[in-house]
Amino acid sequence: MKEFKEVGRPLKRVDAFDKVTGRAKYCYDLLPTDHLVAKMVLATVGNGRVVSIDTAEAERIPGVVGVYTCFDPDLPQQPFGTAGHPWSCDPGHQDIQDRNILTQRVRQYGDVVAAVVAEDTVAADRAVRAVKVEYEEYPLELTRFEAVDRPEDFPPLHEARPNNIIAHVDNRTEVQGGYETVEQILDDPQWHRTHIEVKTPRQSQAHIELCLSFAYGEGDRIVVVSSTQLPHICRRIVAQALGRPWGDIRVIKPYIGGGFGNKQDILYEPLNAWLCEKVGGRCVLLELTREEVFAYTRSRQPKECHIDAAWDDDMNLKARSLEGWSNQGSYAAHGHALMANTANSFRQEYSAKELAHHGVATTFYSNETCAGAMRAYGVPEGNWAAEVLMSDIAYDMGWDGAEFRLNNFMELGYKDPFWPGPLCCYSRGIDECVAKGKELIGWDEKRAAYKDQTGPVRRGVGMALFSYKTSVAGLSLETSNVRMHLAQDGSIMLQMGATEIGQGADTVFSQMAAETVGVPTETVHIVSQQDTDVTPYDSGAYASRQTYVAGTACRKVAEELREKILDYAAFLNPKRQGPFDMRDGVIYDVAGNEVTTIGEVSIQSYYHPTNAKQIEAQDGINVQENTFAMGACFVDLTVDIPMAKVTVNDVVEVHDSGVIINPKTAEQQVHGGIAQSVGMALSEELLTNPKDGSIRNNNLLDYKIPTMMDLPDLTADFVETYDPTGPYGNKALGECPCIPAAPAVRDAILNATGVKFYEAPMTPQRLFEGFKKEGLI
Repeated sequence: MKEFKEVGRPLKRVDAFDKVTGRAKYCYDLLPTDHLVAKMVLATVGNGRVVSIDTAEAERIPGVVGVYTCFDPDLPQQPFGTAGHPWSCDPGHQDIQDRNILTQRVRQYGDVVAAVVAEDTVAADRAVRAVKVEYEEYPLELTRFEAVDRPEDFPPLHEARPNNIIAHVDNRTEVQGGYETVEQILDDPQWHRTHIEVKTPRQSQAHIELCLSFAYGEGDRIVVVSSTQLPHICRRIVAQALGRPWGDIRVIKPYIGGGFGNKQDILYEPLNAWLCEKVGGRCVLLELTREEVFAYTRSRQPKECHIDAAWDDDMNLKARSLEGWSNQGSYAAHGHALMANTANSFRQEYSAKELAHHGVATTFYSNETCAGAMRAYGVPEGNWAAEVLMSDIAYDMGWDGAEFRLNNFMELGYKDPFWPGPLCCYSRGIDECVAKGKELIGWDEKRAAYKDQTGPVRRGVGMALFSYKTSVAGLSLETSNVRMHLAQDGSIMLQMGATEIGQGADTVFSQMAAETVGVPTETVHIVSQQDTDVTPYDSGAYASRQTYVAGTACRKVAEELREKILDYAAFLNPKRQGPFDMRDGVIYDVAGNEVTTIGEVSIQSYYHPTNAKQIEAQDGINVQENTFAMGACFVDLTVDIPMAKVTVNDVVEVHDSGVIINPKTAEQQVHGGIAQSVGMALSEELLTNPKDGSIRNNNLLDYKIPTMMDLPDLTADFVETYDPTGPYGNKALGECPCIPAAPAVRDAILNATGVKFYEAPMTPQRLFEGFKKEGLI
């Protein structure tokens, strides 16, 4: 493996001091003191139409500047899409545009039908309560059966899709082994066969910082300062929603207090910008409450999958089929991409021995709250389906789950048959991940010790594997741009279009730049804030793409800057023999003798009497290839059967994410992802009220996130392969950690109790019902 100097250093984060001391400036910290406050009037029915809105009482409240409704004659009427995807010039590849700034047609509880702008929060809140809205109500369509098999006389949620089907995809791989269809393999009596049905929850991102923005006029333009993961896409969507040229909008992204995909949608920035227009360009703050963030932003899609599988006595899967449904909710947002990821990941992970595979996936509208991107983008759901299946088979056959999984795991060189571009397994460290994880958890010893347990309290050990693609290259545009310049003192100024949202991106980008230029990371200064007027273009933070795609751009620009520095050094030292080299900021000639330093070159470049220039480089990259990260999770836990209580004792997660750029930030990523996955396994689920479609547990008390008291010390480890497609041999890490712990917890519960659960989260209620059904209670 290639040796690096800066890449691989366990450096503390470049933003650590500012964040710990409170100096880091988040969106609210930049808010002007003379701002106005906007509040939304939210629909109190789950399906219907606004008949009338009475704003007279609200407008009389002191401090109210204006009340604006879905009947406003100046309201832009063109629908827009909210998903944070790169724009496509091909209309057939664009996101569904089905949302309006304010809506008369109510499709979910909490749709925005009007908005208030006031001098302060008190006046705005009073005005919202004073607005009177009359609705024509329609029957709720919340479930798959209500939404898809709906009576024809119901008004459709969206006229363009009267059957509520956003997309339906049916994929069949080439059939091998002399069979003609998947069904023939599944029906062959020589193979074992099973059928299972699994469900995954509507999970909330539950990031620390609320969703907020403020907007103000600047000349004839609008500036939006937003807590967004993707400022350049935010600018485009705000402009489209307002029907203005894209250049009329400027978006500034400061530090962000987490997003996990929720801030990959552009939800209320268009409304904020329009309200700013309505009040003549005065600064307007639009900040959601915690309850509104839970209920009216985005969540993980709830999914249901029906699975059939056949296998032989030698641990070889012969065929699998999956039929899956995704309840997208009221608006398309990311559309079918999430369910496609679920079905794709299910197919890809255990593809080695299959003779054929059949996948059917459907995404549909409903009156549920709108879903969207959440960390790992549909893959935890597909992994839950795949791992529950593998867990059941291994348990029923009496096999070691680790051995069975490895025998069927994606092989080196695997190429996805349905991905439009190259999506291949270029590097594969899964065997080493499993071996290391088994050793760290004590797999063999604990399986032997926990065998044949009885009694009310039992121990269990379980595991799960995962695979995850790196970026969306091949399916969608993957481009990134970077700017670097040399400052007078020899330090490097780095400006990335890619965004820091709390994951440590700025630190690893600084290390990448330092590695390639040939300077210590401590001399690289990165601009964390993005401003669409000056920041190079990048799609933003999603799809575990940044170190892979933006990292490739960073390396390319750093190479260009390095060459320019060395060229200028040669200009300053014409008698020294080249080519020159640079290490740790010191420049050497071809014989290895020190010539000068980067500091001397930089000061000369600024103030040379005949050849003064700023040494800088800016360039971009289009990444065309895509590769797979992978790994293994092992869980040890205790089950108190009468109490229906699970205590997680130990979690070990081992990743093959290629070369690790910064071991410290990588470990932090894994720890956070494990916590989210354990939450999906045991407690996290947004609950919908069937009477009106509202969210019942829209607060941090009733929505149960694992706390530090619910988790043990977590172990993160890595197997470093060198992926030839990554800029430094690296591949995806950011989203991977939240995938496998949930099914590993389920596998450990099965190991402890012999009871199979198919729906996540496995809450005490569901555990109690399962244990009671099997006669354990």
